[in-house]
Amino acid sequence: MFDPVISGLPAFASFFATGIVLLGVFFALYVLITPYNELQLIRAGNEAAAVSLGGAVIGFALPLAVSVAVSHNLYAMVGWGVVAGIVQLLVFAVARIALPRINESIPQGRMASGIFLALLSIAVGILNAGCIA
Repeated sequence: MFDPVISGLPAFASFFATGIVLLGVFFALYVLITPYNELQLIRAGNEAAAVSLGGAVIGFALPLAVSVAVSHNLYAMVGWGVVAGIVQLLVFAVARIALPRINESIPQGRMASGIFLALLSIAVGILNAGCIA
């Protein structure tokens, strides 16, 4: 009854661990490229920073999950993870160009900016996930 589950545990563990590492690397890079310290802002109760960062993480995790589902290959998963990370970093760069004051809005706690950035990240993440073959 549990034999297929048990035999699949090593693959699950390797994909899950790799996904967590990729998520951690993306998280660190994203926090590094933003001109404000999201973690400090979140600790201070800044909801716009929390929503914005959460959207970027979801926008990255969606294509990563799809890459696991369609590839069943760790190398392909890592490759798609790198692509997804680059895409999400570009989303932030484009948002900064389109809304130059977003660098001030997020630290000031303006939810409209946080929500917009989160939804943009999630929308692009969904599109990115749908393009993985």
